[in-house]
Amino acid sequence: MKTRTREATVAVSVSALALSLAACGSIMGSDDDGKTAEKKGDDVTVGLLLPEAETARYEKFDHPIIEKQVKKLTNNKGKVVYANAGEDAAKQSSQLDQMVADKVDVILVSAVDAKKIAPSVKKAKEADIPVIAYDRLAEGPVSGYVAFDNELVGQVQGQAILKALGSARRNSKIVMINGSPTDPNAAVFKEGALSQLQNQVKIAKSYDTVGWKPKTAGAHMTDAITALGKDDIAAVYSANDGMAGGAIKALKAAGLTDLPPVTGQDAELSAVQRVVTGEQYMSVYKPYPEEAVGAAQMAVRIAQGRMVEYDALAGDKSENATTKNIPSLLVSVRPLTRDTIKSTVIEDGIYQTDEICTAEFKAACATIGLKG
Repeated sequence: MKTRTREATVAVSVSALALSLAACGSIMGSDDDGKTAEKKGDDVTVGLLLPEAETARYEKFDHPIIEKQVKKLTNNKGKVVYANAGEDAAKQSSQLDQMVADKVDVILVSAVDAKKIAPSVKKAKEADIPVIAYDRLAEGPVSGYVAFDNELVGQVQGQAILKALGSARRNSKIVMINGSPTDPNAAVFKEGALSQLQNQVKIAKSYDTVGWKPKTAGAHMTDAITALGKDDIAAVYSANDGMAGGAIKALKAAGLTDLPPVTGQDAELSAVQRVVTGEQYMSVYKPYPEEAVGAAQMAVRIAQGRMVEYDALAGDKSENATTKNIPSLLVSVRPLTRDTIKSTVIEDGIYQTDEICTAEFKAACATIGLKG
């Protein structure tokens, strides 16, 4: 589990930080042993390991943005070697081991299983290849961590439920559909949500969902409906949008037309459309470009031995089960509701209005002022 020490009250803006670092492009820092880090040129190879493709963000945002940013930072001389594990922890370990054998300069890894990836992270460390945990905090001797402020994600979700319930929240029965037990982020999301919900509502059922699978989340929701009754569930905490879709499908299959508030995370297009229609109460908007750009910046700087710049990017500290004081860049998040679609995913160019307001959703879009 991750324990975090914040060294700033607000996550650093990556774009602003990039401007400040441009002035110190030739400054050298020190490596972990206190020696002067050897400066490498633009010919760097960044290994990128992503956990799965079922969540839309990884292939749509993370991979292409990191690849584009690495090229930008290296005058088109750097490259990204990419592999996706397809939610297979053993496969991901093999992928990381292969990147070590191929002598890439740095590895960004979003772990399928934080614990199982640790031996491969150790091998990379022994080969003097830094590993930066991306989006999920891996165990082992990682050199850095880039992620969204995961505790804040859970807090935003919990606050949304309390706002939706209003004064009726006391003794309201809440179903919690949490993320995968192999993903350390899931525990932090849950912790953040409970910090808001405990002593305010009754957690009637709580489930951990292996693999973050929507179908499994739907089965959990069906179990909760059977145990509690379809009319006695005041709200559903779903840790992400995919699972929210599964839970909503189960609620509708049980005959509910007036759905309880359901949370989500990731601002997937289908979820944004459910928010438009009111089927899903909210999602958490995570500015993927900012996270991906920050990861690329950290990867290139540590590969080049520019440690002063690397440390400036990583203004926070995190720790995993084996390593303390991990330099970290934690990016802030925002709630996405019917009132904030324009100021989040549309304003940031994640989706065009026409993508959200297709024929099926045009009328619902019009009621909240969204027009193509």
